[in-house]
Amino acid sequence: MPALKPTDHRGTITWLGIVTPRDQPDIKSDPLDTMELTFAGLAGEVHGGLTRPSCSRVTSQYPRGTEIRNVRQISIVSAEELAEIAEALDLTHLDPAWVGASVVVSGIPDFSHIPPSSRLQNQDGCTLTVDMQNRPCQFPGRAIEQVRPGHGQAFKSAAKGLRGVTAWVERPGTLRIGDTLNLHIPDQRHWQP
Repeated sequence: MPALKPTDHRGTITWLGIVTPRDQPDIKSDPLDTMELTFAGLAGEVHGGLTRPSCSRVTSQYPRGTEIRNVRQISIVSAEELAEIAEALDLTHLDPAWVGASVVVSGIPDFSHIPPSSRLQNQDGCTLTVDMQNRPCQFPGRAIEQVRPGHGQAFKSAAKGLRGVTAWVERPGTLRIGDTLNLHIPDQRHWQP
């Protein structure tokens, strides 16, 4: 029996974006129509590469700046969860570019809590492996504050548990707006220490 099992849950890609390197820390992404992915992620993406320097998320394991495998190449968020965050921030909508999204998917419930090691695979076999839930950080709040003054400071609390997931490319290929992503999850029981 396979260790990963397909589910009946499918999502549709509604938005694609790239965060390009800039002179100042900025997480805003620019929209794309297609995304050509290699094992190193998306060429020209600030989060791309086979390795990366460790950050605050893994300071219990490594000193900051230690070279580690890059499992945070792609930031995937849910259209439905973006709408929840927007409502909490009293905004009519939350532009995925403001939160540095790479991929926005619609149709998979409780998206930010899909299990680590799940796969999202399009019809052509391009496959993203979920690392873990993405925790809210200060940069989207700053971006929101620039375009909607008075609304960005509450981002971290509004986005808690709704920030999507980070992922890495397991099988290269092309993602397009309108593609279907099929969810495959690990076939194992929950950890019970």
